[in-house]
Amino acid sequence: MFVFSAIAALSLFVVSVNGIPVERRDDTLKFAYGSDKVRGVNLGGWFVLEPWITPSIFQQWADSGTVVDEWTLTATLGKDAASKTLSAHWDSWITEDDFRQISENNLNHVRIPIGYWSIPKSNDPSDPYVMGAYDRFGKALDWAQKYNIKVLVDLHGVQGSQNGFDNSGHKGTIGWTSNDGFITNAKDALNQIRDDYQDHPALAAIELVNEPMSSNLDMNKVTQFYDDSWGNLQNSHVAITFHEAFKGVTAWNNWGAGMWNLLEDTHHYEIFDSGELGMDPAAHTSSACSFGNQMTGSNKWTIAGEWTGAQTDCAKWLNGLGVGARYDGTYTINGGSSKIGDCTGKDVGTVQGLMQADKDNIQTFIAAQLDAYEKAAGWIWWTWKTESAPEWHLQNLTAAGLFPKDPANRPGE
Repeated sequence: MFVFSAIAALSLFVVSVNGIPVERRDDTLKFAYGSDKVRGVNLGGWFVLEPWITPSIFQQWADSGTVVDEWTLTATLGKDAASKTLSAHWDSWITEDDFRQISENNLNHVRIPIGYWSIPKSNDPSDPYVMGAYDRFGKALDWAQKYNIKVLVDLHGVQGSQNGFDNSGHKGTIGWTSNDGFITNAKDALNQIRDDYQDHPALAAIELVNEPMSSNLDMNKVTQFYDDSWGNLQNSHVAITFHEAFKGVTAWNNWGAGMWNLLEDTHHYEIFDSGELGMDPAAHTSSACSFGNQMTGSNKWTIAGEWTGAQTDCAKWLNGLGVGARYDGTYTINGGSSKIGDCTGKDVGTVQGLMQADKDNIQTFIAAQLDAYEKAAGWIWWTWKTESAPEWHLQNLTAAGLFPKDPANRPGE
């Protein structure tokens, strides 16, 4: 339980649901969450590698089965070679010019994923990862401030892995809550971000952990981690962001009494099972609209912190290094999949190279999702750029006119 002064309590706006105070407004926040819409983009694949975003980094191990994520990549390369490879990547994948373009596209947020291993207080020297991304993160905050963009920094990977995905840094076992030291390590990471950057004018939100897999974790420990981390960050003038842990956006309505500045993050994709992949474009649009309605049932400020215009899982290695797609029947895990359609032009390629029907479907799906998520507090697209996955590449989708260059003033808004 957290105690705050009566004077502070009187200065905060309280929203109650069923008599439970679940949201409080701190006027020292750097963005008016809940009033102004979050319209942003993730800088995926920058500080946390994902093979499908930058396949060139992983290509030589495509058929090896030994390299599948950043952990195994750095372990295979060794620290010296890994540092050289990743330093070159960090300095080229996202630059100041990307922030300029994001601003010119009238987006007001970037979400920056980072792993525990990049933050000095939580780095474990016995892990194979290499340092250096955190220095670039500080530079990213300065670029964001220059171009009037707010930053949500997201602890995307924690020690032991919170979901077993390659995008947690370490694919496989989900072991985060099996070791209390791993949980303390995550708190150390968040506390260092707080201590170093809470007063930076661009840092508007800190996300406690990305996509904890509730079905495989001790949720009592996850909830306690959320409680403790809120207490550690409560006076940091940032929106304290938590992912709903795949429990649903309204599952947390009875949590958060006495807390303020809570921002709920939920992610919406319609491509990771064959049932969703089999839907026609109209059904995808209807599903997204329904999800937006669900978001309004949360009693917290709620954003769709990851989403896409893709209606297939065709992007090369989206399902893992060397793994095929359910959509075209090349997925071989857990019994495989039956072919639904053709991935030509969508597995690798450019937005310009997509078939016109695909372009039209993506554009319509995007428009529906923008409307849906703005029923709540807003959205952050995944992701700004990829090397070769056209359905996901916001930079190029915007240049091609499939994503509105001024989302706040899009047609119909």
